[in-house]
Amino acid sequence: MEALTLENTPDRAPGERWRAPYASDPANSRGRRHEEPESRTRSPFQRDRDRIIHSSAFRRLKHKTQVFVAHESDHYRTRLTHSLEVSQIARALARSLGLNEDLAEALALAHDLGHPPFGHAGEHALSAAMEPYGGFDHNAHTLRLLTKLEARYAEFDGLNLTWETLEGVVKHNGPVVSSKAAAKNACWAYVDYAGWAELDPHTHASLEAQVAAVADDIAYNSHDIDDGLRAGLFKPGDLFQLPLVGDAFADVMKKYPGLKNDRLIHEAIRRIISATVSDCVTETRGRIAAANPQSADDVRKHGAPMSGFSEEHLEAEGALRSFLWDNMYRHYKVNRSMNRARAIIQELFTAFMKDPGLLPTEWGERARKGDESASARVVCDYIAGMTDRYAIEEHRRLFSLDGV
Repeated sequence: MEALTLENTPDRAPGERWRAPYASDPANSRGRRHEEPESRTRSPFQRDRDRIIHSSAFRRLKHKTQVFVAHESDHYRTRLTHSLEVSQIARALARSLGLNEDLAEALALAHDLGHPPFGHAGEHALSAAMEPYGGFDHNAHTLRLLTKLEARYAEFDGLNLTWETLEGVVKHNGPVVSSKAAAKNACWAYVDYAGWAELDPHTHASLEAQVAAVADDIAYNSHDIDDGLRAGLFKPGDLFQLPLVGDAFADVMKKYPGLKNDRLIHEAIRRIISATVSDCVTETRGRIAAANPQSADDVRKHGAPMSGFSEEHLEAEGALRSFLWDNMYRHYKVNRSMNRARAIIQELFTAFMKDPGLLPTEWGERARKGDESASARVVCDYIAGMTDRYAIEEHRRLFSLDGV
């Protein structure tokens, strides 16, 4: 039997849909920082995806919140369910556009790994606490996790992912710095990564990374509608004035009068996702036709993103985001929950900085080795890795008389 190689694995089969000239080809990957033998059965991007799924950081997403604190209900989305939904949409977009689905999937699964507990409230609190020590940013922390903090392999720290996956994680929302020379002034976690300059932080990322970012927007918007409705923060009728969203709900209610609320929400949400994906595919194909890229590097060197939405859809999205801000993200119930979450993060950080002996033994030893800034980074890493539930329990153990 012929041995499997990159040339004849299923990923290399002739005529696959991702074989557009501007797609990222795993056979031409720029490789990994630490050399490893290639897999006989999986492409480099498939291995990246699998390493992300098997990471500790990925498992912790199960109990990290999106908008609602994870313990409030088992039906609201967590970072894990959100990442799976983003992955499904990213694969659909990649398939429609002739891209590498495996790379798009890997980037979608990794995009939220660096989030601390309690969503944006937790990030704001941790960022404020770390301001004297270089700051905190969840995108930068994702790179730190993937290249340093995940300790699974005997020969290297991190997951040793391919250049293309690391690039996509860093630049999925576009260039990070204005020029290559400006990279030295970038965020601590980027500069801390020895290969930072090699990732070309001043250019756009691959189209696979761009569609993963678009998939994040699609999932985030549509599913926040779903969670907000199920939480009773607003009603379907409140959405009628919104373009696209209101039309979807009105159409379902007209076609299925008397439909129960759960079914109504699902029918409308899936129409919204379908319409948004269709708009993105049409708009992206138009941009590709105009730019005529002949390689993945042509995409990177292009002065603007090639994947995105039409102007009409962007206007609809803006109206939706404004509605969600007023009626969901700033709702008093959410505000109360997030206020408690910020307090937990702030009090944990202060306690650990004051006495590193409160940290688990290994973490405490690391916190004592460096100066104050290095100690703060260790505390930050520890807190950022917590799930919502663990942070709540850790706070109870430290500050409650019945803590154990």
